[in-house]
Amino acid sequence: MDIRKRLEEREATTLSSFAKLSRESLGRRTPLKPCPLRTDFQRDRDRIIHSKAFRRLSHKTQVFLAPEKDHYRTRLTHTLEVSQISRTIARAMNLNEDLVEAIALGHDLGHTPFGHTGEEALSECLTKISGDFPEAPKSFKHNHQSLRVVDFLEYEGKGLNLTFEVRDGILKHTGKDMPATLEGEIVRLADRIAYINHDIDDAIRANVITKDDLPGELTAALGLHHGTRVNNMVNNMIETSMGSGKVGLSQEFSSAMNELRSFLFERVYVGSLAKEEVPRAKKVVEMLFFHYLNNPAQLPGEFAPEKEEHLPVKICDYVAGMTDRFAIKRFEELFLPKAWMV
Repeated sequence: MDIRKRLEEREATTLSSFAKLSRESLGRRTPLKPCPLRTDFQRDRDRIIHSKAFRRLSHKTQVFLAPEKDHYRTRLTHTLEVSQISRTIARAMNLNEDLVEAIALGHDLGHTPFGHTGEEALSECLTKISGDFPEAPKSFKHNHQSLRVVDFLEYEGKGLNLTFEVRDGILKHTGKDMPATLEGEIVRLADRIAYINHDIDDAIRANVITKDDLPGELTAALGLHHGTRVNNMVNNMIETSMGSGKVGLSQEFSSAMNELRSFLFERVYVGSLAKEEVPRAKKVVEMLFFHYLNNPAQLPGEFAPEKEEHLPVKICDYVAGMTDRFAIKRFEELFLPKAWMV
């Protein structure tokens, strides 16, 4: 018996009946010879970690645009926090830890520079050109782009060829459609637990809010400190979900978390000092988009469209893949005057 088969047998004999077993995966878009060492979900996790898009997350915004100080979250550290929370929940519920890890590590691969600000900017650009490019998408969504990254853009345009369950979890970690597996549902909730709590932590560090600003009834229910809130939410999710065949928080915790999210939108995400650079960041993305729309020959070769109607999607692929600092660098190269050396 090879190591993979032994691991698959261990899953079958030890995991919950609600778990998605790797040997029962619906498979890949292109069949692969099984790995002798790793299950299919472990293989997916490794492919994501070794991808270029995963490495770029270290220089992409979470909330605070291109932060100069060392301790603010980036898109990569957010991803790692989601992975850790997801794995803790999956292990406690006896679900497939390898599957939640792969989904969590891949869920934000398609995020733009400058976080949701870049996402909004690309959506607005696509809306503006919809009359000239009727076949182009009408909006840009980072979860759809994450799936596009793993399906088409990585590995020299061949994609990572991930399993259905990982691809499904990446696509449905946000939006109205629910994932096909409980493991995907875990990541969906763990993503929210992670960003609500670490965005509060970063906002306090940046003096945008103080602990005293947090609504008292919410901190009484969830906890005042970052680690306490995460721990309480994770424990509540496990206690509420264990053995039920469902994933969720209790009504009390779910309501409190949603109210805390609303507080963040009001005090941090919209109109705070943390967002003063948003108009400039959106302008960078918008000007890059329209520059390449008017000068498609300047796109790197791998992003050159085969047909003119594909141009908006290819520009989104290129711009969305940029890190904050690369987007700023390209903007400076294209639009700022250079010194005249005489």
